[in-house]
Amino acid sequence: MSARDNTAVTAKNPIEIIDAIVRKHSVNRGATIPILQEIQKTFGYIAPEAITRISDLTGIPESDIYSIATFYAQFRLQPVGKYTISVCHGTACHLAGAEKISDAFEHATGAKTGGTSEDGLFTLEKVACLGCCSLAPVVNFINETHARVTPDKAQALVKAARAAAAKEKSPKGESQHGKQDV
Repeated sequence: MSARDNTAVTAKNPIEIIDAIVRKHSVNRGATIPILQEIQKTFGYIAPEAITRISDLTGIPESDIYSIATFYAQFRLQPVGKYTISVCHGTACHLAGAEKISDAFEHATGAKTGGTSEDGLFTLEKVACLGCCSLAPVVNFINETHARVTPDKAQALVKAARAAAAKEKSPKGESQHGKQDV
């Protein structure tokens, strides 16, 4: 985990950051969702160690916290890639070949749909609708919407992102994606 967000904490220790987040929100059961939201915003996902620490500080059983984190689609329990690829599989996109686009992204990134590539660069998602039906098939790639995507265009997008990632240099003490483990 790494502090991606600028919390009011200057600590480098993830446990200290989690402690500060819990204290900021309160230690009662009603604060669980805001605590989970801030932890995810700060670290990019909710690690098992974070759930354990929240439980230790609040007295809420880990199973209850885990139930909340898995009930709401907004929460991620696994690290996400540096780049998120959302392939629309709504009706228009499905009919325009969304499955072939997902396959092309899987092949180009090495990530299965719903997962993250081994190198940690890409997370590939299948989404219900991106609201651009007349431009099908549509993909949101690195927070940019791409219309009429073809398998070749999918591979070109991944190739360009890999090249950009290779040019970036990481600050000392962090992985290439700015995340440190708990």
